[in-house]
Order: sequence, then structure tokens, then C-alpha cells
Amino acid sequence: MTEATKIDQVELGKGGPLAGVQGLGCMGMSEFYGDTDEVAARETLDAALAAGVTLFDTADVYGRGRNEEFLAPFAAAHRDEITLATKFAIERTDDPAHRGVRNDRAYVRRAVEDSLRRLGVDVIDLYYMHRRDPAVPFAESVGAMAELVQEGKVRHLGLSEVTGTELREAHAVHPITALQSEWSLFSRSVERSAVAAAAELGVALVPYSPLGRGFLTGAFADATAELSHDDFRRHQPRFTGENAKANAALLTPVREIAEELGATPAQIALAWVQQRAQVHGLTVVPIPGTRKPGRLRENTAATRIALTPTQLARLEPIAARVAGDRYPDMSATSEAREGEDLS
Repeated sequence: MTEATKIDQVELGKGGPLAGVQGLGCMGMSEFYGDTDEVAARETLDAALAAGVTLFDTADVYGRGRNEEFLAPFAAAHRDEITLATKFAIERTDDPAHRGVRNDRAYVRRAVEDSLRRLGVDVIDLYYMHRRDPAVPFAESVGAMAELVQEGKVRHLGLSEVTGTELREAHAVHPITALQSEWSLFSRSVERSAVAAAAELGVALVPYSPLGRGFLTGAFADATAELSHDDFRRHQPRFTGENAKANAALLTPVREIAEELGATPAQIALAWVQQRAQVHGLTVVPIPGTRKPGRLRENTAATRIALTPTQLARLEPIAARVAGDRYPDMSATSEAREGEDLS
């Protein structure tokens, strides 16, 4: 890919680093989506950088640290070219069923040291609180994160899955550069309050799962029937049984518009996120995940697609008709703290 065809760059939040308008979610390279071809995954990292992708997203919980270790050689080779983002707060133990949330100061400080070591870097460009524990005041959790900025261990702070009210509260403790939450044609609860707060504060939105974990692309229609036993989508309510059947029927306009534009359903879904952000006056850098160079190039090409107002109107009703929750346990999401679902 030549310089002329690289994706554009934007400022990732007020005072944040420049980043390509699309990032890369690296979670699936280590866990959750079945077996990974490591050679292809590393080729995907290289293809992303060649396409102008500079935001590479991981977390300490992905593979229990293995994903950070996987990214370490790439980060070392391209440290000055990339924005490296990782997260803390989801605690895993030897019990595979355990998922705790920790925001206390001691945990924050221990977690960042572990991530720095696994990534092999002296400073993390963007450090997110992965999930919010409402029992821990932002003065403690974001205050501890702010200490890391002052100490030079972290450059910018982010939050994930918080409400608009929570984003404002945290921003008052220390400026927040980015908010990472699920946002797609299938998931629009972030529009209830967080989008407006982010636009008001100059916080960039980094949508995760903008492809609905692959469902919006048509890659599978029923997770239980089609995906491997270790694929976590088999346990997400939207992708199994009658919910999956009902949700697959919602994809007709996505496929039709893709045909009209000579594009793919994935590209339509990604283009929608970019244009929806424009409606709100919001900087957005989606992070679709992939382990294949071809899919990476397909995804970045979506940044050059413009949907017409008529096409956008055809896509508008989809989210309100989606059957099933995003997770089997929604207690750690922003929806759990923000009332009724988007209608």
C-alpha cells in the first residue's frame, strides 16, 4: 500500500496523539476466537502499519498477559510509529469462571508494572480502566492512574464502558483522552449519554466490536452450530438459538447496501460507525479485530466509503430490533448503571 492510500490521521482526543482513523484490536490473536495462526497474525500487524493504522489495542486480561507479550516484539521494532494501548481492571485467576473487577490504587500500580514488563516498554501510550467498580471512587482509581502519568509510566488515560456521568466525573480528576465502548449497528447504548459527554469534553471514542464480533460481516449465523468449542461467542446471547436467527434476518439492508456500493458487509458496518460519529461531532477510531492481512486491508478500505442519507436511514432501525444482550452477565457494563435499553 502506497503512502497515497494510507488511512487518514486524527488527534486521538484533545491533546492526544495522532492516530490512524482506524485502529486494530489485537485480543483475538491470543484468545477468545479459537486457534490463531501466529505467522498470519504477525503479518496482520505489519499490514496494519503499512495501511496507516497506528493504534494497537490490547489488555492484560487477553490471554492472561499473553497478548501483551505477543505484541512486545512488534512494539520494540516500531515503538516511535505506533500508539500502544492496554488496559487493567478485569481480574482473572486460576478459576476459569472467575472475572473480578479491581480499581483500587494498589491494584492499578501493580497492574501497570506487569503490563510494562510484558510489553517490554518504558511507557504505555494509552492506559485504560477496562471496567468500572462503582465502589471505588474516581478520586482513588483515576487518581492512581494520574500518578502514573506524573511518573512517566503512562502518557494518556482512557476508560471503558462508563456512562456519560462517570466520564465527566473521571475527567474532573484527570483529563481522559479516550473512551472505549462497544458501538456498532447492533450496539448503540453508548449513545444514551457517553457519546454526548465525550463530544463535550473532547474525548475520542474508540469503538470495540464495530463488526458485532463478526456477526455483522455474515461470517457466521449461529455461534453454537458454527464456531469452535473455545470461541467465547458461543456464550453470548445474541449469537445463539432463536436470538441468532432473529438477528441474522436484520442484516438484509447491510448486504443490499454492500452490493450497491461494490463493498462488503464489514465495510458498510465500519463506514456506518465513522459517519455516525460525525453526526455527534465526535472523533472516533474504531478497533476492529482481525488475524488476517486480507481482512485488515478490507477493513481499512472502509474509511473511504461514504454512505448516502438514504442508506443511513435504511440502517437506522437495526439496533432497536436486536435480540439478546451483549454479554451473558451485563453487570459490569455501562448499561447496568444507566437504565433502560436504547429504543
